[in-house]
Amino acid sequence: MLDTLHRIVKEVNAAPDLGKALATIVTLVKQAISCDVCSVYLTDADSRANVLAASDGLRQEAVGKVALPPGRGLVGLVAERAEPLNIGDAPSHPRYLRVTETGETHYRGFLGVPIIQNRKVLGVLVVRQEALREFTDDEVTFVFTLAAQLAGAITHAQASGELDTLTTRSRGARYLEGRPGSTGVSIGHGVVAYRMADLEAIPDRNTDDIAAECAAFRAAVSAVEDDLSKLKVRLSGEIPAEDHALFDALLLMLGGDTLVTETVDLIKQGQWAPGALRQSIDAHAQVFESMEDVYLRERASDVRDLGRRILMHLQSDSPQHIEYPTDTILVGEEVSAVQLAEVPSERLVGVVSATGSSSSHVAILARAMGVPAVMGVSDLPVGRMENRELIIDGYRGRVYIAPTPAVRIEYERLAEEERALTAEAEGLRGLPAESTDGVAFPLFLNTGLVNENNSVYSDDFAGIGLYRTELPFMVRDRFPAESVQVMNYRRVLEAFSPRPVILRTLDIGGDKPLPYFPVEEQNPFLGWRGVRISLAHPEIFLTQVRAMLRAAVDLDNLQIMLPMISGVTEVDELKMLIKRAHDELVEEGYAVSMPSIGVMIEVPSAVYMVEELARRVDFVSVGTNDLTQYLLAVDRNNSRVAELYDDLHPAVLRALDQVVRGAREFNRPVGVCGELAGNPLATILLMGLGVDSLSMSAGGVMKVKWVVRSFSVSRARQLVHAALRMEDPQQVRRFMESALEDMGLGGLFRPGR
Repeated sequence: MLDTLHRIVKEVNAAPDLGKALATIVTLVKQAISCDVCSVYLTDADSRANVLAASDGLRQEAVGKVALPPGRGLVGLVAERAEPLNIGDAPSHPRYLRVTETGETHYRGFLGVPIIQNRKVLGVLVVRQEALREFTDDEVTFVFTLAAQLAGAITHAQASGELDTLTTRSRGARYLEGRPGSTGVSIGHGVVAYRMADLEAIPDRNTDDIAAECAAFRAAVSAVEDDLSKLKVRLSGEIPAEDHALFDALLLMLGGDTLVTETVDLIKQGQWAPGALRQSIDAHAQVFESMEDVYLRERASDVRDLGRRILMHLQSDSPQHIEYPTDTILVGEEVSAVQLAEVPSERLVGVVSATGSSSSHVAILARAMGVPAVMGVSDLPVGRMENRELIIDGYRGRVYIAPTPAVRIEYERLAEEERALTAEAEGLRGLPAESTDGVAFPLFLNTGLVNENNSVYSDDFAGIGLYRTELPFMVRDRFPAESVQVMNYRRVLEAFSPRPVILRTLDIGGDKPLPYFPVEEQNPFLGWRGVRISLAHPEIFLTQVRAMLRAAVDLDNLQIMLPMISGVTEVDELKMLIKRAHDELVEEGYAVSMPSIGVMIEVPSAVYMVEELARRVDFVSVGTNDLTQYLLAVDRNNSRVAELYDDLHPAVLRALDQVVRGAREFNRPVGVCGELAGNPLATILLMGLGVDSLSMSAGGVMKVKWVVRSFSVSRARQLVHAALRMEDPQQVRRFMESALEDMGLGGLFRPGR
């Protein structure tokens, strides 16, 4: 029966639309289990009626017309219970409903299986037998498996609007759900960003002319470098200088030794240029894809995009030109930052990607450009989005395809209100981030991409609260020399001087291996990473710390932060290494000074040891992303459990409360540098908990500042006192939404004012 199942699934997946898929499945299932009837009922989203959508064995004139009321009959019972129902004599069941229009009154054997997707019942798959028949366990599991396959096809059809033609009462607003990537709402027409060159399809092929292949490859790399440089110049003045560093990173990948050298080496071994490119790009992308850190894992898509662009130039000297309408919403399976940048900014109104998260380069760039974005829309029918009218809601992560007039009118109103709200928020630029009772809450920047021309929000950020030092290590084929690191850190420190800059020491290993320092583990989330590698390889740590100290000479705005701390012994040993690096440099004649040293609280054990840790360091910073994942045992990038990830969970808030109280015992300042810091719903809670500063991406500063300037600390304490007694994250969320609504700030977390 397994072969039959595979054959049916293959034919269903190959069907051009839902109607054909339903017709295929009812015919093949009827044949597979030798029954008299197979039917599919689809549950109408609005009325909850179960509409006969396809059948082999019932009257065809009833298809699309017969609708069973919700909860009525055996089909309604299956949908209500969301579990299979197997009955040998259906008419004897108390919930049996005679439906003469379908011609099924003389059928006795009944098996109904729910079609479920994301905990929602989409319909019921039914098989019937004229004689008495209770279907076997194998037959039940067979139909059950097919129903699970059908769920994906139905969801896909909902997205493209086909379902409205197969149900009788579907008139509500249809939308797909993804993850918010950049807040805002927009209305426009889809332009599909498709892969210009299929790198994965390139075969291995030998070459006899190695010199010509090398020359062609280098010319293609040069052409892509030229393309990216022009895009960077064109975007000058349209996005903050901070975000230009996205293109600096891509150019660095092209100009670095690893990518180009490895490809050339493969060509010299006899591989033709496209095949060599495919191998080296795949190797580099896999390094990023294996990482736990969301920010760095998303870089894999940038590596693959670079590979496709190089291949495009290898295959053709005249890349295809795309016409963009004035209201372009860029749609793709995996939209890249470069594809986004290619759209003229005056024509771009939104972005929708089937993959990715808020940490994707394209999401970061969309936020910098003030363009709404929805990421990770898993059921997105990308191929049918060209020139379709779309509405995207970047607050809720929704995409409306071919919206009804009522939905369009409502979102036009919300978009107008949002424009007014944004203009009002811009009026806060340059004003201090302090509460209504005069308490200052410095706002810092999270980054890993600052360049020498950085002037981002010069009056609005108090400094850098988290600088990720990993990227310069990732794009090379060896550990960067001390002198190279000095130049990198000096640029960052000078750009923000005299404001403080917190450099996080190297956070690699296990799930984040370097190309030249691989680490393979069964459970990288709990493995050899962060300071654990720093202690095992003090030479790496000492070189980095020496570079940091040298870079801060005459600036004195350096602070060093230690990641992934789980106990006091790690801090004691790392502080001794930092002191050793300082003393060595003094002996060598450098006028270095000891910086402030802090720890990241992102491991549950650190929460319970916070007093002992605070006694040893100068400041504490909470990384809420990892802390939430470890506290709740949830990988937020796993779609099966992502909905369980909630940094407003009472457990997270209580952990934060414990951290602040413990640090206060030694008068140590506490900052928050996770995504929670940039969430307006959490701002009041963090103020009330006694957090001293917040560090976030550039796109969140104005909204957070608005909240800070709208509440007093005493009011914030009242709210957090109530929130800490709550037992459910949704209760906390609704409570905070109500608090912002009461202050007229509802537009900071939802569309409109």
